[in-house]
Parts: sequence; C-alpha cells; structure tokens
Amino acid sequence: MGANTIEKVKLDPSRTIWQFLADIWSKRQIQSRDTPDPFIGGFMGYTTYELGLEGINVELHKERRHNRPDLCFAWVAKSIVIDHLEGMLRIQTLSPSEGDGQQWLESITDKLVCSPTWCNALAGSNFDGKAHQSNQLTPPHTPTSGHMAPEISVPAASEYEAKVRLCQEYIATGDSYELCLTDQTLITQPRSRFEVALLRPHDKKQHSSSSSPSSWQLYRSLRTRQPAPFGSYIRLGGATLVSSSPERFLTFDSEGLCSMRPMKGTVRKSPLVSTLAAAEKVLHVPKEEAENLMIVDLVRHDLHSVCGPGNVTVPRLLKVEEYASVFQMISVVEGRLPRPAPHNDDGDGKEIKAIKEPRLTGLDVLAASLPPGSMTGAPKKRSCEILQDLEGPRGSERSLYSGVVGYMDVAGRGDWSVTIRSLFRWDDEITSTSTSASASASIPEGAVGAGVKEMGMETWHIGAGGAVTALSTPEGETDEMFTKLKGPVGVFEEA
Repeated sequence: MGANTIEKVKLDPSRTIWQFLADIWSKRQIQSRDTPDPFIGGFMGYTTYELGLEGINVELHKERRHNRPDLCFAWVAKSIVIDHLEGMLRIQTLSPSEGDGQQWLESITDKLVCSPTWCNALAGSNFDGKAHQSNQLTPPHTPTSGHMAPEISVPAASEYEAKVRLCQEYIATGDSYELCLTDQTLITQPRSRFEVALLRPHDKKQHSSSSSPSSWQLYRSLRTRQPAPFGSYIRLGGATLVSSSPERFLTFDSEGLCSMRPMKGTVRKSPLVSTLAAAEKVLHVPKEEAENLMIVDLVRHDLHSVCGPGNVTVPRLLKVEEYASVFQMISVVEGRLPRPAPHNDDGDGKEIKAIKEPRLTGLDVLAASLPPGSMTGAPKKRSCEILQDLEGPRGSERSLYSGVVGYMDVAGRGDWSVTIRSLFRWDDEITSTSTSASASASIPEGAVGAGVKEMGMETWHIGAGGAVTALSTPEGETDEMFTKLKGPVGVFEEA
C-alpha cells in the first residue's frame, strides 16, 4: 500500500479494537527477513492503564470526562534507526520502489551527510556510537534569568501510609494477595517557549525570558539521571510521554516466541548497598521474593490463556539486576504460540473441511496481558477493583502511567515496555495562568510576565508506587514510592 493511500474503514461495534488492529496489521505484514533492525516499520505508540481495565471488565470511574485516547498507534512507514552500539544509522521506508519513498530516502540522506555533526565526524572529531550517545545525554538545560520554578505537588506520606494499611486489610480478608498501590505527583510550570514557537511559528510575541525546559530537554535530562534499557519520547494523540523505563513488558518474534519480564523488588544504590552481592542479600528475603513470585504466576496465567498448556516456561526466576541508580529483581516468563493445525483427512484421502481459525500472534498476547501484572497485583481483576477505590481522586486515573509503550512491525515482531519511571502531559490540560487555579496559587503577584501568560501553563504527571503484601510496612512502602519518584521529579528540580 502506498504511503499516501487513504483507506476508510467502517467500524463494527461488535468487534474490539484489537480485532480492528489485527486486520490492519495482518494485511500489511511481510515475510520476516534476516535484518539487524529491531524495527523496519509498522505500528508504534502507547496504551493507557485504563484500556487494560476495560479488557478485564473493571468499571472505570464515572467522573472520567475527557476524550483522550486509551490506545494511540501511529503507522510508521518512514523511519530512521540509530544503533548507538554499532555506530550505525539506517534510513528506511516501507515503499522504497515508489517515487515518494525513493525521493524521501535521497532527501534525508542528503540532509544528514551535509549536517555539521556528520561533517565533524568525517573530519575525525572522535565520533563513534558510544561517544555520540554520551554527548546526546549531557544535561541539557540551563535556566534563563527570570526562570520560574515549577510547582511540584507530591503525595502526602501520611495519606499513602494509610492507604497501605487499607491494602493490608483487604489482604487479611482474602480479597487479594498483593496490591500494587500507586499515587501521582503533579508538576505545574510555564510552557516551553521553544515548543510554543513550534506550534505558532509566525507569532512574534514569544519574547518572555522565563522559559521552562522543553519536553525533549526533559527527556535528555531523565535519560542522563536515570539510564535504563527502554527510553521513550513520544508526542502522539494529544499526549507527550517522556520515559526511561527499566521494565520490559512483552517482546515477541515472527516465529511465535513471546517473553515477559515481570519486575518486583527494588533497592536504591547507597553506600550500604553498592554491589550486586549486597543487593541480593537485601532482596532475597521472603517479602521481596513473594512479590515477584505472585506476579510471575499472574504472568504465567496471562500467557497460558493464549499459548495453551505446555507452552509456557520460566527460564529465569528471582534474578537481581543492576541499573544506574537501583537494583531490581526480575523473572523471565516465556510462551510459545501454537502453530495452526495441519489439514486432516478421513483416511480415504478426502480432506475434512473445518472452520479455519485465525493464526495467533503477539498482538493476542498483548491484548490478553493488559494491564501489566507488575502494576496491578494478584488476582488481577479483584486487585484492580480495590485499587480503583483506594487510589482515590488524586490517582483515580493512572492514564499513561502503568500502561505500555512500544511497537509491532511489519515483520511480525514487537517490543513493549511498562510505562514507569516516566512523566507525561496532555495537551488539553494546558491552560493560561488566569484559568489555572493550582498554578496561580503558587505564583507571587507580578511574578509572571506577559510572555508567560501568552504561553500558558502545563501540567506533568508522574506516577510511582509499590507492591503491598502482608509482610509490608507502611513506612517501607512509602519510602519505596518516594525512591521511585526521585528520578523523574529530579529533572524538574534540576531545571
């Protein structure tokens, strides 16, 4: 299908969004080829935590009054993939033989080879993949004169501890084994002058000297402060997501192998816990292992519902891994999708006609596994119902936090991470200072110039929490929540 083709699809209310996506994806899939590229084009985007709740029939809060998407995927036909380890850059399109595709390839190539970065590299200025990555992640933002500090509203420790106690009451009565309690921090600040200029390039009034860091600068700061395997920067469907997540949710290949990596058990690096051996002593205790084991069983159940009996294994269990600022306990659960059964005959060489069932793919596993078990508790549905009530008005909607972000390409492969250690904002929450009650309350009279008023205020959301079990302590769970919050909130404190 050409890059400029527009296809109108009549939506059938009896079909799910997953069936709709499966139809589009299957029509555009190609035979898997031997390519080093992890992504050659296809769907890329995010889902919210609330989409997962709908999938397990958990009723959403009635005060949900917005039109934000719970699933937003872009079909990526043209892309640039940068391999920092190999120092390799690939320009690719799904329609290279068509005029537009070939023209785009040539245009992007010309721009790159004529860029100062490329020319400096050819001149021998110490350019390689690792050095380039390091340069990209240098702390990027220097506050300008008159920069107004953001308003940061964090959860109250006493309220969070009270919720932990309520979780333990539900656990004591047998409603749940484990409840992944979370809360949200809100950051209100003036919008970035740079991003406003992108939206209104002909507006000559963007003259304020008080400018917040752009979302791209926040992303670079987060990746510097909190390096992790699954970084994401996405502006799509009215949302801006900045993520540096340590947790892979699901990966699958074109041959039907699916892998999930539930992560439970966290300890921050400190002088007392500075080595992997020290972290293993802290994390290999009944409470932390129980947290991980319960989620492993939940993930095994999710995979088994699609892959079937005998096709789910646990190759790694309760392994402690080291990250830049924390140690995490992870397990790996793998599933193999069943292959379509061959046609049978009745013994006389006559083929028995049967209803042809659609071939299962990684998309079926993704649909069956949301919301991520490491963000819910066990059993999943009842735990989510309890959490809906406990998290209350402040955290009544997790939104992008606790959802997933990733891709599934035309070669039948996919890779998704859990949206944690992240921050996000919605365009419909951007307000002028005259209408932003929370922002106006924290800004001294006369401190906001005309330029800031024109740009408006934006609100960023950061979620954090932890798994509550019978062995938890309210103080310990609250400390873990603030430990996880420290990295993302730090990018605003730094700016």
